[in-house]
Amino acid sequence: MHVSTFSFSALTVAVLLLTLAQADAAEIQVKRNVPYTQPNDSQRRLDIYSTEPAEDRPIMVWIHGGGWKRGDKAAVQDKPKAFLEHGFLFVSINYRFVPEVTVAEMTADVARAIRWVHDHASEFGGNADEVFLGGHSAGAHLAALVCTDESYLQAEGLTLAQVKGCVPVDTAMYDIPTRIEASGPRQADYYRELFGQEIATQRKLSPITHVAPDKGIPPFLILHVADRVDSTTQSQALAKALKQAGVAAKVVPAKGKTHGTINRDLGTPVDESTIALFQFLSDHEPRGR
Repeated sequence: MHVSTFSFSALTVAVLLLTLAQADAAEIQVKRNVPYTQPNDSQRRLDIYSTEPAEDRPIMVWIHGGGWKRGDKAAVQDKPKAFLEHGFLFVSINYRFVPEVTVAEMTADVARAIRWVHDHASEFGGNADEVFLGGHSAGAHLAALVCTDESYLQAEGLTLAQVKGCVPVDTAMYDIPTRIEASGPRQADYYRELFGQEIATQRKLSPITHVAPDKGIPPFLILHVADRVDSTTQSQALAKALKQAGVAAKVVPAKGKTHGTINRDLGTPVDESTIALFQFLSDHEPRGR
C-alpha cells in the first residue's frame, strides 16, 4: 500500500523555528492531579498545562504508554511546551491498569477523562469543541480505540465527532488477533493476558474492527518508527481501513527513531514527527488556526 508522507522544505523548518522563537514567554502553569471521576480516585486524575492568559484554546488530551500495566501522566517530556507554543492547552491523563481492570475498563477511563475535559474546558481556558486525542504505545492503542469504537464516548454522552483528531504514536496493536498470530509463544501469551483468550474479545479491543463509514470517526495522523516492522504493518493496515471508510488518515514513518525516542523527541524543534503533528493539527482545527 502506498503510504503518504510529508516532505520537509527549508521553508517549513524555518517557519517552525520562527514560531518557537516568537512563542509566548509566559511561564507554564500546571494544575496537577485533578480528579476526573467522583468519588475521587487516585488513579484517575489528570494534569492541565496552560499559560496565562488562556481563553478558548484547542486542547490536546495525551495518554501515556506503559504496556497497559504501568506508566504515569508526568512523563510528557517537551510536549506541553510545544503545544502551548502552538496555541493549545495540554492535558495529560492517568488511568487504571491491568490486572486491576480490563483493557476495556481502562479505555472507559480515557472516555471519562475526555468527558471531564469537555465539561470543564472553559474553566481552564479551553474550547470544548476543539478537543484532540493522542498517545504513545499503549496510549496510542487506547486513543485509537476510543476514536473508532463509539461505545466508549457514547457511554459518557459524547460522540466520535466531538474529537477533532486522533494522533496514535507507535503501537502494533490496532489489529490484536493479527499481532498475536505473528508473535512468538511468550509474547502471544502476554498479549492474551492483556486482551483475553477469545479471538472475539481481542477483535472487540482492536481499533481496526470498528472502522466503518459514516460514524463520525475523526481524522487520524498515525506516527510510527520507520524500522519497526510490526508497528509499520499495523499502522499501514489501520490507515488503509480508515481511508476505505472515507476517514482522512495519514501515516508518517519516523526515520532513525526507536520506540522510546519517537515519544521522547515529540515536541522538540525540527523533529520531523513534530512538524507533521502540528501540520495535521493546523489542517484539522475547526477554526483553521
